[in-house]
Amino acid sequence: MSLKMSYMAQHDFLTELPNRMLLNDRLTRAIASAHRHKNLLAVLFLDVDHFKHINDSLGHAIGDQLLQSIARRLVGCVRESDTVSRQGGDEFVVLLSEVAHAEDAAFTADKVLAAVRRPHHLDHQDLHVTVSVGIGVYPADGADAETLLKSADLALIRAKTRGRSNHQFFEPDVS
Repeated sequence: MSLKMSYMAQHDFLTELPNRMLLNDRLTRAIASAHRHKNLLAVLFLDVDHFKHINDSLGHAIGDQLLQSIARRLVGCVRESDTVSRQGGDEFVVLLSEVAHAEDAAFTADKVLAAVRRPHHLDHQDLHVTVSVGIGVYPADGADAETLLKSADLALIRAKTRGRSNHQFFEPDVS
């Protein structure tokens, strides 16, 4: 019972992905390791484009199934050593615990965009959705978990303003 309670406290109930609390722990550990080994890591902040419209027009049950489908696809786009987390609502964060170059994060973001763009077969219908992705890279975009997540979130906002269904890197001088 204690193990089950611990699991439930650290995982999202709908997708069974790590939740915000577990992601913060993993991100803090990954930053410490990257600092120690002089490596880079990247955070991808994702948001499902026009998700409210899906919930409003098709209902929350379909919206939940879509989030579960997206979660499975995200996990399929990354290495076992990486973390896919649901932040809540239609937001996900992917922690790439070690990247050789910042461009590696863009490669993964492109894989994510393509995977999510494929039709989702739900309740006898195909749903076509996209995501927008913001990318923050350690150490340039933040030396701690909170700053790095904020940088990726700001990059996500820029991706949405640039037409959605794309990825953008954090740029410190762009608000």
